[in-house]
Amino acid sequence: MPTVRHARGADLYAASDDERRVIPIQSKALSKRAPVPLGGSLDRLCSQWWVITINANTAAPTCYVLTLDEVKAAAHRGENAAGTVSYWLQPKAYALEHFHEAWERLGSPSADVLRA
Repeated sequence: MPTVRHARGADLYAASDDERRVIPIQSKALSKRAPVPLGGSLDRLCSQWWVITINANTAAPTCYVLTLDEVKAAAHRGENAAGTVSYWLQPKAYALEHFHEAWERLGSPSADVLRA
């Protein structure tokens, strides 16, 4: 199911095998390696896990798995001539080896508790 553009909150949910534990995930899909728009305030970001997918519409997408704290810590603040503030996550901040296809960071689906 496609995500709704600009909707606040999670796009995906990961669940343990017994569905006792569910993790909300914010998904950002990009056609190429590019900055990820985060909006005008980091306070509005809420999902504890983020997955950024590069080459999303190809047979070989690449995913990066980050926590909300990592996204906020690495966010780049921009301001235009009119004074409007926006935040971005630059590729050099998310396209790192320790985030690359790091699905294990979410925990095991058969574990009693997935990581939150």
